[in-house]
Amino acid sequence: HVQLVESGGGSAQPGGSLRLSCTGSGFTSTDPTMGWYRQAPGKGREGLASIDSNGRTKYAVFVKGRFSISRDNTDNTLYLQMNSLKPEDTAMYYCAADEYNLGLARSYTYWGQGTQVTVS
Repeated sequence: HVQLVESGGGSAQPGGSLRLSCTGSGFTSTDPTMGWYRQAPGKGREGLASIDSNGRTKYAVFVKGRFSISRDNTDNTLYLQMNSLKPEDTAMYYCAADEYNLGLARSYTYWGQGTQVTVS
């Protein structure tokens, strides 16, 4: 049974930083591709960044240069370092995982419950 648990959300001022973490467990395949997504009220879920088992990353254009995704394969932990935060970054942030490299597609198999980020 795969579980993903996000942490590190909270409040930040514009221009500030937050670091999100996501701990995964129960994977049957080694080093799944993992990604970060967010959903603001009234909007669809959008992909932010992904990282595959080899550490190759993809970023949405609107976060490139501000957000950085990384992972620690020793304990299946995923990170999202968010800098230069803007009010429009306010959303629920989710991590996702899949044995296939889905990039920023929204069809990941496994999802966490989300952590709220508020920038104001």
